[in-house]
Amino acid sequence: MNSVNVFLINSFTLDGKGGNPAGVVLNSEQLSNVQKQYIAKTVGYSETAFVQQCSEESFDVTFFTPTNEVDFCGHATLAVFHTLLEQGVIQSGKYTQYTKAGIVPIKVAESGLITMQQQRPEKLGRFSPSDIAGLLGLDNGVIESTQLPCEVISTGLADLIVPVSVGYLDKVVPNSKKMAAFCEKNNIVGLHVFELVIDNNEKTASCRNFAPLFGIEEESATGSACGALTCYLAENIPSMSSEHYIFEQGRAMGCCSEIRAKLSYDDFDQPKVLISGKATNNGETTLSLDI
Repeated sequence: MNSVNVFLINSFTLDGKGGNPAGVVLNSEQLSNVQKQYIAKTVGYSETAFVQQCSEESFDVTFFTPTNEVDFCGHATLAVFHTLLEQGVIQSGKYTQYTKAGIVPIKVAESGLITMQQQRPEKLGRFSPSDIAGLLGLDNGVIESTQLPCEVISTGLADLIVPVSVGYLDKVVPNSKKMAAFCEKNNIVGLHVFELVIDNNEKTASCRNFAPLFGIEEESATGSACGALTCYLAENIPSMSSEHYIFEQGRAMGCCSEIRAKLSYDDFDQPKVLISGKATNNGETTLSLDI
């Protein structure tokens, strides 16, 4: 392949605006990992997804940040199936996405709403506020006052969920160098920081996500981390336990996104997390492959 076409998609848009950009490359069978990494770095988005069609109803997808391959990406998954629908490769219905994090069931609605079932949540450890506050430019008390844990949860990627007092989310000033070193040491992808929304009957929480270890200073919508946050809230704030959750992300970046989550349980009381959202096309670009 001498060149490759990349679809530029904004995922988890709110009323057709905002969202988190992802690149999508279809028919990527002939691309090497070196080429995929080059494309992802050139596109410059937090993630670019590379798609191989396995059958009419199943697709193998790999994800690359500007610096590394990652096992899964929620907003890039949404971008993939939006692109497949828009290009006429699929219609509304149920599909399967194979990733290095596992199998992800997908449902595409006629309205364009795309829903993904995430991996069963895994709790991977906790940290004290004193371990975390300095990474965010905050005092320990801003985290301690929430009386909630700082906990690592994975629904495909390991994110550290960090609560802050209401009114402090936009005051976070991340130390990217220290945060990257902390994440590398503890095998964490990034920090997902949230504050509860107390003056809105629809939104559940506002979030910010930082993953500098993978070249992502901040991103405006993180489907995998919001899936982890859904499980976290259901367990740690029983009074907020709800079947449906709505998360806002990207406010500090001037790029608001909306991530919808649904939590249900199987016959063995194991949680199942569904993340939904819409996407918009932001154009295409063609890259020369001279490597």
